[in-house]
Amino acid sequence: MTQIQQKELGATLWDIANELRGVMNADDFRDYMLSFLFLRYLSGNYENAVKKMLGSDYPVLEDKDGEKDRRTPLSVWYEANPNDIKHFEKQIRKKVHYVIEPKYMWKSIGELARTQDDDLLKTLQEGFRYIENESFEGNFKGLFSEINLDSDKLGKNYTKRNEKLCTIISKIAEGIADFSTDSDALGDAYEYLIGQFAAGSGKKAGEFYTPQQLSTILSKIVSLDGQDPKTGLKKNLNKVFDLTCGSGSLLLNVRNKMGKDGIGKIYGQEMNVTTYNLARMNMLLHGIKDTEFEIFHGDSLENDWDILNEMNPAKKLEFDAVVSNPPFSLRWTPSDTTSDDFRFKNYGVAPKSAADFAFLLHGFHFLKEEGTMAIILPHGVLFRGGAEQKIRTKLLKDGNIDTVIGLPANLFFSTGIPVCILVLKKCKKDDDVLFINASEYFDKRKNQNFLDDSHIDKVVDTYQYRKEEDRYSRRVSMSEIEENDYNLNISRYVSTAKPEVQIDLKEVNRDLADLKLKEAESLAEHNAFLRELGLDEI
Repeated sequence: MTQIQQKELGATLWDIANELRGVMNADDFRDYMLSFLFLRYLSGNYENAVKKMLGSDYPVLEDKDGEKDRRTPLSVWYEANPNDIKHFEKQIRKKVHYVIEPKYMWKSIGELARTQDDDLLKTLQEGFRYIENESFEGNFKGLFSEINLDSDKLGKNYTKRNEKLCTIISKIAEGIADFSTDSDALGDAYEYLIGQFAAGSGKKAGEFYTPQQLSTILSKIVSLDGQDPKTGLKKNLNKVFDLTCGSGSLLLNVRNKMGKDGIGKIYGQEMNVTTYNLARMNMLLHGIKDTEFEIFHGDSLENDWDILNEMNPAKKLEFDAVVSNPPFSLRWTPSDTTSDDFRFKNYGVAPKSAADFAFLLHGFHFLKEEGTMAIILPHGVLFRGGAEQKIRTKLLKDGNIDTVIGLPANLFFSTGIPVCILVLKKCKKDDDVLFINASEYFDKRKNQNFLDDSHIDKVVDTYQYRKEEDRYSRRVSMSEIEENDYNLNISRYVSTAKPEVQIDLKEVNRDLADLKLKEAESLAEHNAFLRELGLDEI
């Protein structure tokens, strides 16, 4: 499927969403739309695996008396082989890691919608519960917890809600009928819709979506060799972690960069339950098996994920790459014992008014010695005083801050402020800090600024080869940073201001004298013409 077709599929689904949501809030309708797309993926992927496994035993449905047989092939096989179902499901789990009963598959649901069947809503509820509790061997409870099929927003009573769901599902089925629906296509359509819903969600979008252009920069940076980026991509990232993973787009971007065979397991943590469910669906919808990722619903600042609290150094979970786009300057409430927390005790505690460094230190603690961390933060972390200056100074003195990248303003749906990317390493080769001031490299669009491929490549290329360029990038010694009181304000080191043009006053005077001489000569010539014509001179 080409990029144009992928975009067309996403646009088609977005048009359907706009047409069908009516008075429903876009954020609410998002969850219905994406859940149905997720069910479509699970069903299609499962059906393909079943077809391969059953081979010639896979039923071929034939029309009878001009009437199309609308049953699903799998439902026909289940009816004909009731004693073999248990063994069949055990075998298919080895292939796709989940099972779906025929009556809950997309084609069956779509047929109920097409015929306006009164049992659609009830069947959907049963199907969602089945997928949460029985389809997967892993823990996928609550996957559809935010999808309220009894909501008054769908209709005032069961009949109205059932009718609305019939319309929505029928339209989606019709809309995607002409497109390829493999995992890449539907995965890209899913990402497209998340981005479109984010664009319409304003400040709420920051909770679940990192713009793709920023995800690409971070993923390209952490995919390079940590010790010597010039050597290119790492051969493998065994474990990758996003401590505020939102819908998982940043983790997926890292995986796409490395290729599915170049990455071991993906780990993410997300506090918002709706977004947490989006992330789990997003992973599965992109063809990642449930054994290849782990997303935890919890608070990174509280560090309430058991696997990250292992005190035995031999068992401590560490990551080859850490990425994050945490909420900017979030107010938080550290306790009296927070200063003793193993993540913060060597650095100090971030102030209550801004948890930026608390997020950074959380991710940095779990970074491998040779790993790379890239985190998006507001510019205030570069120069604010107090506790933040203490943390920043410690990281600099320990040689942990590798690169500071300043980006243009207005790149996010949720805020117009300019942001920076900090690249951190526990064991870095260079004893200076690379500053990249990319604040003036962007395309201006209607409501937002945008980084195109050339802007992204310039940032990554400058980082990879540690290039210096006038008014764009510079390697700054630790002694100079120390002289500036460990202030990392980018403009102190790389100013984008153009030097003022030096004016030679003597040359200006000569030019003025020449102009006066030419003016006098022109006037004399003009008056000579007037005299010849018998007219008065000027």
